[in-house]
Amino acid sequence: MKLFLQYLRSKATILLLFACFAGIMAFSFTLYHLPTEAVLYPAALCAVLGLIALIIDYVRTLHMHKLISAIREMDTDLPEVRNVEAADYREIVRLLRERNREAHTRAATDMNAMMDYYTLWAHQIKTPIASMRLRLQQEDTAQARVLLADLGRIERYVSMVLTYLRLEGSSTDYVIRETDLDSILRPVFKQFAGEFISRKLKLDYTPINIKVLTDEKWLSFVVEQLLSNALKYTPKGSVSVYLEDPAVLCIRDTGIGIAPEDLPRVFERSYTGLTGRADKRASGLGLSLCKRVCDNLGHGITIESVPDQGTTVRVDLGTRKLNIE
Repeated sequence: MKLFLQYLRSKATILLLFACFAGIMAFSFTLYHLPTEAVLYPAALCAVLGLIALIIDYVRTLHMHKLISAIREMDTDLPEVRNVEAADYREIVRLLRERNREAHTRAATDMNAMMDYYTLWAHQIKTPIASMRLRLQQEDTAQARVLLADLGRIERYVSMVLTYLRLEGSSTDYVIRETDLDSILRPVFKQFAGEFISRKLKLDYTPINIKVLTDEKWLSFVVEQLLSNALKYTPKGSVSVYLEDPAVLCIRDTGIGIAPEDLPRVFERSYTGLTGRADKRASGLGLSLCKRVCDNLGHGITIESVPDQGTTVRVDLGTRKLNIE
């Protein structure tokens, strides 16, 4: 109905001219005292023929509209047209589609080149990092322990870059299988052990003894990011890792917390919030990557926080429909 009304509006000028011509003829016949039936009959006949032509043209317009609507959804050839104006529009649309296709190809090529570069960089940077770690592990000094902690942060940033590139890439390497949750948590705790000791923070953890259906490597990245955030924003106190029924992994800290107005947006990419703006090192990528990985693994993730009291992150490890990108 909407299309029909639009069509009538587009033909309003022609319809108005026809009515004017019929009125002029009728008025002329009246001036010369001629019978108006002589003009009404031809006018009615022309109106019927015009209505038939209008219906045929509307059906053709409707068919063209459906074809153009289909073109919006898929890459098909443009329909043939019969008049000069439509042919001109057809050529304009063809040129625009061609330019859009070229721009899309260039953008995809540039994106692939950039991703290849950063992937290569991320892998190559691992070699000097490993070399520095070996050298520092040979020294048992306070400075070496501080440098090892800083080196650990660099490794996590590199890991974040690789995770981002994998998520943005066209392929993934998810391996979903039943995995012991403690075997995922312990290596992450060991990775942060030096930072817990140097900052005199307590880790409250009791073996969970449960198996979950997940990808070990990707879930390990999520736990690593969540634990890193907990340490970053907990100047004193403790970090607790425990399980809630039926299979919800909880990471709770006694840190500075998150402002209530920031909670709804903490999983948005590059959103740092009030806490992040105070910490110039915050990028706003960690939690957004965690959310994306959890979505792909079929795990839910939520955050509760009270300013100056702490934050609790819950990862629901229950089996859900996977969203593999």
